[in-house]
Amino acid sequence: MCYKGQSGDRGQFAPVRMPVEDTGRNPVKTYPITAILRHLLRLLAYGSIGVVLALVAVFVLYLENRTDLDVWHRAHLDQEFTAASRIADFGEYLELEDRLFTQLNDEVYARTGPVGDDWINRYKRGSLSDPERWSPNGNRSYELTGAAPWASVLLVHGLSDSPYSLRHLAQSLQESGVHALGLRVPGHGTAPSGLLEVTWQDMAGAVRLAVRHLAERNPGRPIYIVGYSNGAALAVNYALATLTEPGLPRVDRLVLISPAIGVSAVAALAVWQARLGRLLGLEKLAWNEILPEYDPFKYGSFAVNAGDLSYRLTVEIQHQLDALRGGDSLGEMPPILAFSSVVDATVLAPALVQNLFNRLPGDRHELVLFDINKMAGIGPILSWSPDEMISALQAASDSAYTLSVVTNRSPGSSAVVERHWVGGRETAEARDLGLAWPEGVYSLSHVALPFPPGDPLYGGRPDAPSPGVRLGDISLRGERSVLQISANAMLRLRWNPFYAYLEERTLAFLGPAESGH
Repeated sequence: MCYKGQSGDRGQFAPVRMPVEDTGRNPVKTYPITAILRHLLRLLAYGSIGVVLALVAVFVLYLENRTDLDVWHRAHLDQEFTAASRIADFGEYLELEDRLFTQLNDEVYARTGPVGDDWINRYKRGSLSDPERWSPNGNRSYELTGAAPWASVLLVHGLSDSPYSLRHLAQSLQESGVHALGLRVPGHGTAPSGLLEVTWQDMAGAVRLAVRHLAERNPGRPIYIVGYSNGAALAVNYALATLTEPGLPRVDRLVLISPAIGVSAVAALAVWQARLGRLLGLEKLAWNEILPEYDPFKYGSFAVNAGDLSYRLTVEIQHQLDALRGGDSLGEMPPILAFSSVVDATVLAPALVQNLFNRLPGDRHELVLFDINKMAGIGPILSWSPDEMISALQAASDSAYTLSVVTNRSPGSSAVVERHWVGGRETAEARDLGLAWPEGVYSLSHVALPFPPGDPLYGGRPDAPSPGVRLGDISLRGERSVLQISANAMLRLRWNPFYAYLEERTLAFLGPAESGH
């Protein structure tokens, strides 16, 4: 590269002379350096595009080489509720649900054949995973009420889940004198194909119908919502909507269990996988996971659309909070009691704090975190430690909400205590809970919180025999990569050793003494 030094030509590149064969007819050709650079950049761009296309092709081939889709992945159940459904009240919602389950029987169960060796498939009648073994079928909406309830509670389950997940809590609430309604959220309780097209607006529409039903059934009584995972996000979305839509029945309190608020933005990118699948006519690309359906009340397979709608719902909540920021309306947000594990593969506690608790004014809200087991002796092999995160939350003196941590009484004890840090972060005395970490358990999980140890399906110490399959303490040993069910899924804790504490705190928070009744 030559640089001209003459006055007036500073900053100009001299052309580079490229030798060519001298035939006596052609002069020596010259090429500006900028043209060479453009040519190289063009080659680099084409090469990058080629690499990207090759990677996409490999990715598509990998996804298409997964196990084949079955009837429960493809069934089109058009009797499902949507936001566009002409449903006037919750009674009609239940009538539509009846037709939906009739259609499920005709379109799925009638086509799967006899059980045979497939004895843990929920879509085989008579198998150990057949939901009809449980009475009632935990996939259906339900109402539990007494003669004169003093309050109403709506319970909303999470993604790929079913109303079964909150039924234990619903039964305890009913015994305390409330009218409990367990909602089957659209897209759930039927077949995994229900998650292919459902939207968060469909889910939010069902929540609105259920709350209005409770308001009409028990006029003048408090209304509470208990939400688990994505159901917690739906609860927050509804409560925020009541602040700007006067026609909606107000809710008095919210209990959020493993709240899915602050889902990773990667979920927004995943939807392009499904779009590519539609473009290429490849059905499997609509699925993040294609797994055996061995759980009677939770889908094994997970549609890409489900992750996308969860992300869109959390974005909508942030838009609602932004719209209300600076005014007085957020001060009218109902009190919130939330429970979360500090190690949660679905939602990290800092995201929950940043996206919700730090954005709510007032001191009426509380976040309860379940710490890891300090007694487990696994510190050296942890991928990360939550200690620094908990310390940062404790030290946040400008936070108004109450922080409670359920943790070991001491590093040498498996017994747990509850420690409080109120607004301003003054440490309160520890409260002994009379509970302890079970041997071999190092943390809770996202899916563990709503299930007591005695649950016959998911519990580690069931109170009664399961009518079918038991999933609370799977212990299979052998070579890796043999089972379709991953080791991660089998190792994940499915029950909460501190469920008694969660239930006691919930009942106290929602109870008559707390409500002024």
